[in-house]
Amino acid sequence: MHPPIHKVESSWSGECILQAKGWKVQKQNAINGDSPLRISELDYFEVRRRRMLAFVVDYIIIALLCIPVAFLIGFAGIITLGLGLLLYAIMVPLVAIGYLGITMGGENQATVGMAMFSLHVRRLNGGRIDAPLAILHGILFWFLHFVLSPFMLLASLFSSRKRLLHDWLLGTEIIYTDKR
Repeated sequence: MHPPIHKVESSWSGECILQAKGWKVQKQNAINGDSPLRISELDYFEVRRRRMLAFVVDYIIIALLCIPVAFLIGFAGIITLGLGLLLYAIMVPLVAIGYLGITMGGENQATVGMAMFSLHVRRLNGGRIDAPLAILHGILFWFLHFVLSPFMLLASLFSSRKRLLHDWLLGTEIIYTDKR
């Protein structure tokens, strides 16, 4: 029988501190919100580059999802004698919000683009994010992206966890999950 697993705490610098030397320490599933949460440098391996590529993939997917929605809005416009065509003005944000709520706020805690690059989002305490937080994460991202454009990436250069400005505001982080 193994000795009990001791709690792993994180210091301010992000290094792991083991409370008992020689005891077996097990990394728990941080996605499910279990503790202790162990922080590793591999959690942030090339996160910035992978995040930018995932962003491009997600934009392509959202654009492709807008095609059938545009046909549905066009059909609704015919039925409502043109009134339904007003939905075109909010079509892309609605599709994007739905996409983020279902994917990032769902079981995998990642959009399709993030999953392609082995990334997922979590709270700083290792807990799961829910759909409303995922939607707020996306809205803040797009707002800050519109206002600050490439300057929003500068925050990740000064963060040991490579967090962007909206991650700081919401208490979330994006981590690399494929640590072979």
